[in-house]
Amino acid sequence: MANWVKRGERSFQLRVYLGYDANGKKIQPTKTIRIDDDNLLRTKTKLKRYLDQEATKFQMEVEAGQYIKPGSKTLGEFVKDWEKHYAIKELEESTLEQYFIKLHKYILPKIGHLKLKDIKPMHILNILDSVNEQGLSRATEQYVYRTIRNVMERAVEWDILVQNPVASVKRPKAEFRKGKQLEENVYTSKEVEQCFEAMANELLHWQVFISLALSCGFRRGELLALETKHIDETNQTIEIEQSISRGKGGRPYFKSPKSFSGYRVVSVPDSVMVLLKKYLHERNKEKLRLQDQWPKEREHDWLFYNIKDGNHLYPSTPTTWWRRFTERAGLRYIRLHDLRHTSATLLINQQIHAKIISERLGHADIRITMNTYGHQLREADEKAATALNDLFTIKYKTDTSS
Repeated sequence: MANWVKRGERSFQLRVYLGYDANGKKIQPTKTIRIDDDNLLRTKTKLKRYLDQEATKFQMEVEAGQYIKPGSKTLGEFVKDWEKHYAIKELEESTLEQYFIKLHKYILPKIGHLKLKDIKPMHILNILDSVNEQGLSRATEQYVYRTIRNVMERAVEWDILVQNPVASVKRPKAEFRKGKQLEENVYTSKEVEQCFEAMANELLHWQVFISLALSCGFRRGELLALETKHIDETNQTIEIEQSISRGKGGRPYFKSPKSFSGYRVVSVPDSVMVLLKKYLHERNKEKLRLQDQWPKEREHDWLFYNIKDGNHLYPSTPTTWWRRFTERAGLRYIRLHDLRHTSATLLINQQIHAKIISERLGHADIRITMNTYGHQLREADEKAATALNDLFTIKYKTDTSS
């Protein structure tokens, strides 16, 4: 027989009575559910009907042997369910790979043997302390926290746990990237000029690739996923609607932008569009030269492609080329992704509004732009204030002298 009792303002405990065991102890599995529908909570008749139905379903689960006592599984066992029912379906491949790495390297060796119900906030703190003691980056510590929190959130969501032990642990603080540190990882205007001069001796497709990264702030994956249909020569714009990333085992895979703002149309500077048109012209000549060798029946017509099969470039190819290029050219090495930061910094120095920069970069929120480039924006604001002060000082002197 099944019934239910109220446990809190929104929580109710379902109970199934199965008699007594050999020691005379009552056998009564329980399950706590939470109701977030305010309309249901306000209507007693509907609420009772709903809870009666849930209690009956719970009784059927128990009698069919399908009910698992909350927290009876170990974390290691539950991770398999998490992978099958959630991770593979909901997470991007690159994120999933990182979660697996963090689970098998830092989390499961420490607490994988523990039952879910026995995992306490102190266990999570000990794991984070261990990561910190190994001298690993703050970013790694944050990723470990995100991973175990995600797993435990599913356990609560699926009524295996009543409370998430990670929720009581503060998220590790982000590694504050000071403005000076960011400045050291971007090119100055002079270094950008040197970069363009050195690129004059490189293959045309690399000239275009780097020019778009610097002028438009495109990510590597966005550049790799560009197709000729995304180029609007008349309006001098490029549309971003997809990306290519490294997935499990380094395998490339498609993904859509993380947010609506990621879908965007970006204006291209005149000089870069001239270079891009030249590249498209050379690319068409190459297609005519190869004729039958050029793949004709394929879904995508990549802007940057592998000459052997016409497929997109492998995700690590631009990174490898960039490192070798900076060595050949004698340029100070910064990451390929830092060209995106360089693009933003150059725009800031030109007094371009943060909102425009945010839209060009495809940030989901202008606060991301403000947080990332806060120091540079403050410096630009101070320069603007100084310029206005000089103007007002001149006007004030003129007014007082007349």
